[in-house]
Amino acid sequence: MSAHSFALRSRRTVTPRGEIDAVVVVRDGRIAELSPPSEVAAREVEDLGPLVLMPGLVDTHVHVNEPGRAEWEGFETATRAAAAGGVTTIVDMPLNSVPATTTAAALAEKRAAAEGKCSVDVAFWGGVVPGNAGELEALAQAGVRGFKCFLVPSGVDEFPHVGERDLRAAMPVIARLGLPLLAHAEVPGPIEAAARAATWRDPRAHASWLASRPCAAEREAIELMLSLCEATGCRVHIVHLAAADAVPLLRNARARRLPVTVETCPHYLGFAAEEIEDGATQFKCAPPIRERANREALWAALAGGVIDLVATDHSPCPPALKRIESGDFFAAWGGIASLELSLAAMWTEARARGFTPVDLARWMCERPARLAGLEGAKGAIAPGLDADLVVWDPAEEWIVDAAALHQRHKLTPYAGRKLAGRVRRTYVRGELAFADGSLVSARPGRLI
Repeated sequence: MSAHSFALRSRRTVTPRGEIDAVVVVRDGRIAELSPPSEVAAREVEDLGPLVLMPGLVDTHVHVNEPGRAEWEGFETATRAAAAGGVTTIVDMPLNSVPATTTAAALAEKRAAAEGKCSVDVAFWGGVVPGNAGELEALAQAGVRGFKCFLVPSGVDEFPHVGERDLRAAMPVIARLGLPLLAHAEVPGPIEAAARAATWRDPRAHASWLASRPCAAEREAIELMLSLCEATGCRVHIVHLAAADAVPLLRNARARRLPVTVETCPHYLGFAAEEIEDGATQFKCAPPIRERANREALWAALAGGVIDLVATDHSPCPPALKRIESGDFFAAWGGIASLELSLAAMWTEARARGFTPVDLARWMCERPARLAGLEGAKGAIAPGLDADLVVWDPAEEWIVDAAALHQRHKLTPYAGRKLAGRVRRTYVRGELAFADGSLVSARPGRLI
């Protein structure tokens, strides 16, 4: 077979029917056949042995930051990291670039900045900020997959947070467009109340940062979003759920058939507040990493389907902004860098709890693709879909060497951590993007 036509066999091929022994035949960038091994000539098939063959991951929560803050992370480095981690599609958040993606003109600037730089496919979210409801239809026509808003200050001036009045203006428009609204679900009230109470003392203690962002901030934000979802019919997606005590609200919303979906992140499923040392600001994020019992409750919600999917919220910054020297959690930029590590980080925790690659594919491929409206091309191994594939070894254990990561800056809380699951190859629409530890020179990614 030619470079544009090849076949891979894995006894652990992850498909919508489960994990099966199958041959995946690729022609001209798409999956042409999914067949039993007996139906394909053996001489034309590469046998992957014990390796898992899975759909390429779709990460719907990535901050690339270009243009304007490419020194934090740019399309070239972010998509290289994605390819190295088995991620074949990312959806870029509308901040922290300058300009923020809150107008069609800003989206055009972002697309121009990304052109020709991408190792994986890239789609885009638009942004909802005060006063831009009139821009949303043009953004949708220009190709955004949905919209993102913050209910608390975002950390950058170009992307101010919205209140209920802004949402009541924007959500009927988004509902009419048939797109989702992604919400950073924390509201200011409980955070301001915690600040007035001043129950923390040491800014170097993660416990202080945790106390400053109480679960009530998430819970009240989710209550507001569910109320507006019901009133407007707008699809709502809660990003990076960290507070497990909001799960009953979400379960009830599902019972009422509200159009709401939920994600959490590998760091909320892998780390625990009790384990974070003083001054370890590489762990800072918002909402914060919560306690061990909360982590296990998030796993239960994921297993039970209340949480739909897992995305990274990859949000790196220059190391100086993490305030490693002072260890001040309140002065440090909040964000976890994990795009390249998400498959291994999730597999390490998932297999310890009895989950399988089929579960990972549901959480990290199928459902993210559906959220972004890409299920007709991405997120599964099935005939007719893009040949976005990851080949990985579920048995290999390895230590994260931060210096070897492909993200622009190497600071990550996963440095030195033992993970299981090593990516061996990544194919983007049938083109080899990453193989055996090395990026392939071509840049096969397209802008969606």
